[in-house]
Amino acid sequence: MPITGAFIMPHPPIILPQVGRGEEKKIQRTINSCVKIAEQIAAIKPETIALISPHSIMYADYFHISPGLRAVGSLSKFGVGEDVFQINMEYDTDFVSKLQAEAAKHGIPAGTSGERDAQLDHGTTVPLAFICEKYADFKLVRIGISGLPCAEHYRFGQCIAKTADESKKNVVFIASGDLSHKVSQRSHYGFAAEGVLFDEQVTEAMSNGDFLKFLTFDGNLTEKAAECGLRSFIVMAGALDGQDVKSELLSYEGTFGVGYGTASFIPRGENEDRKFLDALKKLENSRLEDIKAKEGEYVRLARYSVENYVRSGKIADLPPNLPKDMLECKAGVFVSLKKHGNLRGCIGTISPVTKNIAGEILRNAVSAAAEDPRFEPVKVTELPEIVYSVDVLSEAEPVDSTDSLDSERYGVIVTSGHKRGLLLPNLDGVDTPGQQIEIACRKAGIRSDEKFNIERFEVVRHI
Repeated sequence: MPITGAFIMPHPPIILPQVGRGEEKKIQRTINSCVKIAEQIAAIKPETIALISPHSIMYADYFHISPGLRAVGSLSKFGVGEDVFQINMEYDTDFVSKLQAEAAKHGIPAGTSGERDAQLDHGTTVPLAFICEKYADFKLVRIGISGLPCAEHYRFGQCIAKTADESKKNVVFIASGDLSHKVSQRSHYGFAAEGVLFDEQVTEAMSNGDFLKFLTFDGNLTEKAAECGLRSFIVMAGALDGQDVKSELLSYEGTFGVGYGTASFIPRGENEDRKFLDALKKLENSRLEDIKAKEGEYVRLARYSVENYVRSGKIADLPPNLPKDMLECKAGVFVSLKKHGNLRGCIGTISPVTKNIAGEILRNAVSAAAEDPRFEPVKVTELPEIVYSVDVLSEAEPVDSTDSLDSERYGVIVTSGHKRGLLLPNLDGVDTPGQQIEIACRKAGIRSDEKFNIERFEVVRHI
């Protein structure tokens, strides 16, 4: 049968009296909602609960499913002895085996390999503490998120739903996750306006059952908000793919500077209009077509170079009718490739090594696609999803201190002996010259105790 109920639950250890020691009363609405969810689950009487936690074992390119027969969770990391609090769970090994097979069938990397810690994490233990108070006659499937794109998380959720349906079991899904960790200065992470905005938007999506919104959050917003649970929510959305749901936002609180949201989603039958991966693909295709239509000559040349090389294995000749400045001027050039908002390759030259800017673009675009050691070479199937940018560098000039730097205006070059590192300006998540220098030194392998020289340069960015 399909998933019979799905719930979003936060996981702050302070919500439990053993940890909170009275402080939990400041988020009583969250506690009440978690109790309500536990009561709803008890009424459903699931045989299996599939729970995904952002604090379980996480890999960049793989969904980890906890192996073994059972696992124990405690609050020992939060100063609570195991004699005071402990949860002992039995895993649904049959479901785990079938889920691995279903994921493999759809080319999704998921499985039980690579477990680093068998103990239940607090993202699992805290929700289970409420559930087990009301209902305990179930087996657990514990899953971790990954660094894969949001669409892959949704597809993995579809695999969970398919496994539940084919197993004929009564399965409930729990998406464990807090919201922004920066909704007020009370947070240890500090405050960010993006945190407040993210929590407003994500709780509205919970209230309306708008799973497409989960899939289309801007990556810059979610990063600056320091959110925790979005990927868990997306897997849950995939597990409810094609299902009409009764959605209810049960509570939201940000008392301690971290957003805690609780919500329930009860399936009410099939609904073809709620296949959100199809809607996402249409939006993404439209976005990519719009970007491609607006590309300038510099970016078009980078795309032409990469697509020709990936398809033929040969570096292309320069096309005719290029602008004079590309043919007559020389400069260092960096070509960056992104896919689904994530970096897919970036290679460049600090100083020119070819006879003109066009030659730099042609050469460095191929290197970014095929020679960046951080990534596998770009495949033909990826080409429609790649977005390009080209940075043309000015001549570098030495500086005596960080007072002469500006992380938005200037890139930096650090040099120590034969070691040299560069960082472009105006990068997401790099807000100060100090951060620029730290990252550039790390890229160059320059230790903190080594002396180094600093140069700055400006760029003209083409998109």
